[in-house]
Amino acid sequence: MLRDEVYSMAKAFMDENFLLTNETARTLYHDYAKQMPIIDYHCHLSPQEIYENKTYKTITEVWLYGDHYKWRAMRAKGIAERYITGDADDYEKFLAFARTLPDAIGNPLYHWSHLELKRYFGVDEVLNEQTAPAIWQQVNAKLNSEGYSARDFIKNSNVRVVCTTDDPTDSLEYHIKLRDDEAFDVKVLPSFRPDKGLEINRETFLPWIERLAQVSGQAITRYDDFLSALESRVKFFHEVGCRVSDHGIDYYVPYADATEDEVREIFARALNGETVSHEDEMKHKTFTLVYLGRLYAEHGWAMQYHMNATRNNNHRMFKTLGPDTGFDSMGDSAIAMPLTKLLSALDEDGKLPRTILYSINPSHNHVIAAMIGSFQGGEIPGKIQFGSGWWFNDTKLGMIAQMTTLAEIGLLGRFVGMLTDSRSFLSYTRHEYFRRILCNLIGGWVENGEYPADMELLGSIVQNISYHNAREYFDF
Repeated sequence: MLRDEVYSMAKAFMDENFLLTNETARTLYHDYAKQMPIIDYHCHLSPQEIYENKTYKTITEVWLYGDHYKWRAMRAKGIAERYITGDADDYEKFLAFARTLPDAIGNPLYHWSHLELKRYFGVDEVLNEQTAPAIWQQVNAKLNSEGYSARDFIKNSNVRVVCTTDDPTDSLEYHIKLRDDEAFDVKVLPSFRPDKGLEINRETFLPWIERLAQVSGQAITRYDDFLSALESRVKFFHEVGCRVSDHGIDYYVPYADATEDEVREIFARALNGETVSHEDEMKHKTFTLVYLGRLYAEHGWAMQYHMNATRNNNHRMFKTLGPDTGFDSMGDSAIAMPLTKLLSALDEDGKLPRTILYSINPSHNHVIAAMIGSFQGGEIPGKIQFGSGWWFNDTKLGMIAQMTTLAEIGLLGRFVGMLTDSRSFLSYTRHEYFRRILCNLIGGWVENGEYPADMELLGSIVQNISYHNAREYFDF
């Protein structure tokens, strides 16, 4: 076959029907999913940058600063760290990423990057080393004009709610200012993430306890004080609009039976600067997580568990760059038994809150999808959720695997859908990516005769997963 004939048979790159391989999928996306608003119920955006309506001078600043997905790809390309997190100028860093991107064939980063260029800046060219100079000029010209600030990116993405990730010791100053800012009608709400209070063997623990004591206005000299301080912060966060908690449960899902007196003694030793055993650390985590879960239930919050990441694997680079710089990976610890016991302990007295479970390891898909069925109920649709493909799983195949597993074992129609889990204001195209994959998955089932071709029903399922289920679930 001649080369030109091969080219003529190929689909256009990322056209309007990108990822939509059947007619049902195309109808579902364009007529039902595309226009739905976004609820981004878990991200790492800065509320200060939203309040101050941050602007950007270069595409590097908005696109590459803090994006460890791109950083990992650049390291794999063999790019020197100077052009990733180092002192190279913004143009040099952009060119380094442009050289990297063509090798990312099959990686969602390739699709995300081009969706971001298309949707926010009207760039239809493929980014590579040759096109980079012109794209640099085009995008920077727009960034330095009206309509390209942090708030603009959120509004232009049709976002209704943003839930940031916030430490219990945070003052929530900028959330309060945003709440009172009538010029910006997107809800920017805090999420409660108390990880540092559970990691009693880390060097961050004692300084964090001091900050918790300061913001709660009470001395913390024993475990009961610690719980009281946490409760006071939950109440404060609730008053500011928080309706979601989040826990990064790295590697081991904790469960160990313990009495309150045992945990008091463990906490006292940690407060004295002692290193406690792994078993005692699990006891502290278990008792504290159960206490917090009950608080969340009383306040009507949803609780998120992000499980099994192994963080800061490269100790040399951790000492140089710190955390969240692209040196994390999947864990492979067992979750079935400890997670079941943890959820059951909360359910024992009816205090299991709405809960979303994520694992970074896709081998846990069937474990989670089966487990959530044991704790549904309370007349809450989809009370316990199998969370969307997370981190290394927010790929095309990762999303398909998560949704297919949920569909086979549970109710896909009650799924609360996608989140960005991002530090970038350009990441909302990930919702488009997800919705296209969702529509194509469902469209394939329909055209294979596995589900009726009832477009009204199918459209409502797609719109519910895209938006309505999350709005109902979190009750924003």
